[in-house]
Amino acid sequence: MRRLWLIFAQAVTVSVAVLFVLNTLKPEWLKGAAPASVVAILEAPETRAVPSSGASSYADAAKRSMPAVVHIYTSKDVARPRHPLLDDPIFRHFFGEQRDNAPPQRASGLGSGVLASPDGLILTNNHVIEAADEIEVALNDGRKFPAKLVGRDPETDLAVLKLQDNGQLPAITFAAKDEVEVGDVVLAIGNPFGVGQTVTMGIVSALGRSQLGINTFENYIQTDAAINPGNSGGALVDSHGNLVGINTAIYSRSGGSLGIGFAIPVSIARNVLEQIVATGEVTRGWIGVEIQEITAELAESFGIPDVEGALIAGVLRDSPAERAGIRPGDILIGVDGAPIHDPKGMLEIVAGLPPGRSAHFRVRRAESELDLQVQIGRRPTPAGPALPGR
Repeated sequence: MRRLWLIFAQAVTVSVAVLFVLNTLKPEWLKGAAPASVVAILEAPETRAVPSSGASSYADAAKRSMPAVVHIYTSKDVARPRHPLLDDPIFRHFFGEQRDNAPPQRASGLGSGVLASPDGLILTNNHVIEAADEIEVALNDGRKFPAKLVGRDPETDLAVLKLQDNGQLPAITFAAKDEVEVGDVVLAIGNPFGVGQTVTMGIVSALGRSQLGINTFENYIQTDAAINPGNSGGALVDSHGNLVGINTAIYSRSGGSLGIGFAIPVSIARNVLEQIVATGEVTRGWIGVEIQEITAELAESFGIPDVEGALIAGVLRDSPAERAGIRPGDILIGVDGAPIHDPKGMLEIVAGLPPGRSAHFRVRRAESELDLQVQIGRRPTPAGPALPGR
């Protein structure tokens, strides 16, 4: 009997030991095939289904658009700094007036551009090529060509170049229209810091950004795709590789990307491109007024019921606005039936009117509303900074 008891005790001990080992090393053998929890899925990515390449990679969009993004190298002569001794009174007393005959030095710059047509038309930023006397363009495949300036539009910071080459080049595909929405995935392609072509990914953070003080006509796409110095003039493309904007500026305190970049929408870029190719310049409407935003304080002081419209702060002498009878203090509330909500909307509508055409302007003066016919003039081309007149 004692022998049987010893055998039983040993069997129980061995069984308990086996269960302990299995529970420690292979608990699923004892619990069965229980469904994985949410935490288990998050902590064990190898158990997830691998997503398709279309959902996890933008390689196709990058391959489609990268050949059409080019590097732009510019150079120009700049005067060497005058030696400080030449302006020192004691030095001039003993040695007389000395002329500084040092030759000018060459300054170089870099940026990016987008091949807009197979025959070599390139869209880029005006500030990339401004004042350059030599422009060289390097394609993604390493080929280099000299380029000439076709025309530029400082008020949108766009310029058009033409490669001096007769071959067919890999042009980018333009998006059909401004269909981007906040949250859409976009790729920024360019040559940041001159390191070579780079693709960064982000989303559209906001649309219609304006009043940034960058250019006269502002309607930017904001994105968090990294845009750094050297990316200016490069392409902002959608997840299919279609051009949706021209990268032009960043908000930065350090000089590098902080996740706030701005691109000119493709609709504006296309309009500027077509006008420059057709006429060599961009023509816009102009009536010759200074405008101001209507704040709540101004509305109260003028006795205006709301802040809609654009306040006429000044009228240029012998301008289309003066000849039509527009006066300082008037509030422009409509042009050809389109309501004016703010100065930005007024600027865009007037600029889009062809010079020479008569347009119907509706203004609020005192407590009454007047209808005036204005003969649209041609907006002067700024020689330097953007003109304040509208």
